[in-house]
Amino acid sequence: MANARERLEHLLKQPANKFCADCGTPDPKWAALPFGALICIKCSGTHRSLGVHISKVISVNLDEWTDEEVNCLSGSGGNAAVNTRYEAFLPENYKKPRQDCSTEERSNFIRKKYELQQFVTDPQFSCPLRLNNKHTADKHHHQQNSTVRHGFGHPFRNSWKRKETDQKGLKKMTDVGMVEFVGLIKVNIRRGINLAVRDVMSSDPYVMLNLGHQSMKTKVIKNTLNPVWNEILMLSIPHPVPSLKLQVFDKDTFTSDDRMGEAEVDIQPLISAAREYENSGITDPLEVSKWLVGEDGTLSKDSIISVVDGKVKQEIMLRLQNVEQGELEIELECVPLSQ
Repeated sequence: MANARERLEHLLKQPANKFCADCGTPDPKWAALPFGALICIKCSGTHRSLGVHISKVISVNLDEWTDEEVNCLSGSGGNAAVNTRYEAFLPENYKKPRQDCSTEERSNFIRKKYELQQFVTDPQFSCPLRLNNKHTADKHHHQQNSTVRHGFGHPFRNSWKRKETDQKGLKKMTDVGMVEFVGLIKVNIRRGINLAVRDVMSSDPYVMLNLGHQSMKTKVIKNTLNPVWNEILMLSIPHPVPSLKLQVFDKDTFTSDDRMGEAEVDIQPLISAAREYENSGITDPLEVSKWLVGEDGTLSKDSIISVVDGKVKQEIMLRLQNVEQGELEIELECVPLSQ
């Protein structure tokens, strides 16, 4: 019996699956579940901005596919069937986006096609469907559960303000969807060290990531101040590039989760390094730049951006801010657009 990867490779060879379901870009490397659509990296950014309760985005090459995810892609019938279903009543005069379209055109179309489902039913007889029922939201929620030189600037800031964590009014989804994405970043949340006590003797910590309008969190590790996550989370990088914000919380059952510190990282230096070395052909390990432990207290040890096996990575040991104690070890990797 074929495994998940073999079945996926077979599906990718179907003629309609060799082009992005939304804009027609050749050789799509991403999938939008549960729709079962294969999409390009530019469209994947817009799908991510819709939220995981609407469209869960996974990589053909970078993610390990489960049988359930392959079944979803197979059960959809491929891009031809997806477009037959979700573009059934696309107006004759409607201009479907192409690979060189503007960010606004791409975002408007994807929202109408998947979130609002405006082309699923005949507008003369039915109102547009919305993919926001409780069953679907719960299903998707269940599915989505590491002194300076060299010219890149200092990537660490102790400028997290508590008031920034409070929403200052919700952004319209149209504004979020029109964000231009310039790449992807893999965040490996490795471990926490000597975290703060928030329960009687220990804590149940997890990490929340924020990059622009995107938020993701790790699993909860029960009853420990030295949790080991080794959990990789992937986010799209919007333009202009915001700081990556990390918050550690103690999970509580009956009350709101307690804060266990936060940190903020400027990922622009990593992106700049990735752009410079993406096509360099370097195979031997190379140190690109180093940030030394400074007086601001944001680093527990020197941080290095390096090229390893052709991948641009950054090792970071952060000292958590606005808390009595605790460190967080992470690794960042900038993923080339070609992947």
